[in-house]
Amino acid sequence: MGQELVEEASEAQRAQAELQVRIDAADDASREMLVELRRLEAETRRLRADSESLAPRLERQAERLATREAALDALAETREALPAVEQGLLSRLRAWVEADLPFLKQERLARVEGLVNGMADPDLSTVERLDRTLAAWRAELDYGRELDAWRGILKEGEVRREVDFFRLGRVGLYYLTPDGHQGAVWRSDEQRWQPLAEAERVELRHGLRIAREQRAPELLTLPVSHPVTPVDAEHAL
Repeated sequence: MGQELVEEASEAQRAQAELQVRIDAADDASREMLVELRRLEAETRRLRADSESLAPRLERQAERLATREAALDALAETREALPAVEQGLLSRLRAWVEADLPFLKQERLARVEGLVNGMADPDLSTVERLDRTLAAWRAELDYGRELDAWRGILKEGEVRREVDFFRLGRVGLYYLTPDGHQGAVWRSDEQRWQPLAEAERVELRHGLRIAREQRAPELLTLPVSHPVTPVDAEHAL
C-alpha cells in the first residue's frame, strides 16, 4: 500500500512538472506572440505614416507628369507651327522695310532675304533661325529710337550728288547739301522729297550736329516724313 502511494505521488509530481513545462512554454509563446504583435502594430503605424506623407508627394509628381505631358504635346504643336510663324514674321518684316523710310534699304532687305534663304538651310536648327529672325526685328525696332547722320549719294532720276542725310528715328528722313543751300524731307505719302525752307534747313543743320555729337541735344522744329492724321493728333493728346 505504501509503495502504491509513493508511485502515485511520483506520477502526480511528473504530471505537475510536465504541466508546468507546458505552461511555461505557452507563456513563452504568448510573450513571443505579444512581442510580435507589438512589432506588427508599430510597423503598421509606421507604414500608415509613410503612406500619409507619401500620398501628397505622389499627387504632386502626378501633377508634374501631367504638366510635362501637356507641355510636350504643346511643344510638338508649336514646332509644327513654327515654320509658318517664321514665314509670317519675315513677310511682315519685308513689307515693313519696303514701306518704311528709304534709308539703308538695300542692306535691310538683304538681311531679310538672307533669313528667308536660311529657312532652307539644313544646318540651322529651328531655334537658331527663330533667334536670327527676332534679332532682325530688334534691329528694325532699334532704328526707331536712333538719331543718325551720314554722308551719301542722293539719286534723283539721272542726277547723283553727295549730301548729308539725317534720320530722326522713324519720324523723319532729311538731306542737306554740303553748302547748306538745298535740303528736303522725305514725304512717305507722296514718295518724294519735299524741299525745306531756309529756317528748316538751319534746324536740319542743328540736327546733323546733334547726331554727330557736335552739339548738345535740343528740340528741333522740322516737318515729319509721315503725315499727321486727325486720329494721330487725337492719340497724341
